[in-house]
Amino acid sequence: MMKHVLGVASLLAVAALSPVHAEQGITDTTVTFAQVAAFDGPAAALGTGMRQGIEAAFEEANRNGGVNGRMIALDTYDDGYEPDRSMTVVREVIEGNAHIGLIGPVGTPTSQATQPLATAANLPFIGPFTGAGFLRDPALKNVVNIRATYGAETAVWIDHLVKDLGLERIAILYQDDGFGRVGLDGVTAAMESHGMELVAQGTYTRNTVAVKTALLAIRKADPQAVVMVGAYKPIAEFIRLAHKMSMTPVFVNISFVGSDALAAELGAEGEGVIISQVVPFPWDDSLPLVAAYHAALTAADPDAKPGFVSLEGYITGRVAIAALQAAGADLTRESYLAALQGLGTLDLGGVTLTYGANDNQGSDIVFLTKIQPDGSFTPVPFGQGG
Repeated sequence: MMKHVLGVASLLAVAALSPVHAEQGITDTTVTFAQVAAFDGPAAALGTGMRQGIEAAFEEANRNGGVNGRMIALDTYDDGYEPDRSMTVVREVIEGNAHIGLIGPVGTPTSQATQPLATAANLPFIGPFTGAGFLRDPALKNVVNIRATYGAETAVWIDHLVKDLGLERIAILYQDDGFGRVGLDGVTAAMESHGMELVAQGTYTRNTVAVKTALLAIRKADPQAVVMVGAYKPIAEFIRLAHKMSMTPVFVNISFVGSDALAAELGAEGEGVIISQVVPFPWDDSLPLVAAYHAALTAADPDAKPGFVSLEGYITGRVAIAALQAAGADLTRESYLAALQGLGTLDLGGVTLTYGANDNQGSDIVFLTKIQPDGSFTPVPFGQGG
């Protein structure tokens, strides 16, 4: 099991004076979070990107003296994007009682497996990198979401394809698990709202790139567009194989795919691929939030490049910090949970997150981007059709 510890010089000096396993992750001078996510396999860039953004936010706070006299630390543990493995690690985190909460978990199937464990333990579950609807249940008082739902993303896809582009023949490729089926349900509902049905469906197994059978089944239907619910490596393999077969529909991807990783995997073959996004454009530093993210990212790692995943991680870190500030100096896990539940409206600098008694989702942002020939991204206008 991989363990990665965040720290800056001041934090390391403090840590030397602190207990190795502080109860609930809290000492007089430190507070520690745990991230259980994918750091190897076909979804590794997602866990890595979230960690990079969370670390940037935490180190930014630490450079300014921490929060209420405490430096913030992050321990990260690899679950390989496998639910059973994730459950094992989360159980160990709960039993170790050395963390104030979980932050930045990656994926629907892993969250389906671990959120009930966290909820039963009354352990905060902050900023999961998934738009699955079950995490938006207002009964889950320990869960704080940042991003819009997959249902919102898929609705934007279909509206764009049908209303803006005038397409009728739409197929889907999805990961054959809870994540993929959430996407399938969203697409099916959106299609039904237009009086339409999918012309073909194909699936692949999580943590593999075995997509050829799905491609051959979808190809028979001659779709004008293929909407895709998966991680970047199998999605890239599907698009590359499709191009080899001279199949060139519009490809549309969900935010979870990992935009930067997908563009890197595809290279020149990524041109024109559409991806929906749920955080602001990471290069728009006219937004104070994005400008602060750039500065924090560079300070944490001068070689780091901005991207959608690490920006989401940074926002997640900022939300966790806001709740620490609200919880005050007399910090306990219970007081922190109360602060998370009372976040209300957070202005992060041009981006506002809003939480309420029955609303644990901060943002409803959804927009579309397209990969450019050089691997960069440009926004896609949508909602222009009749």
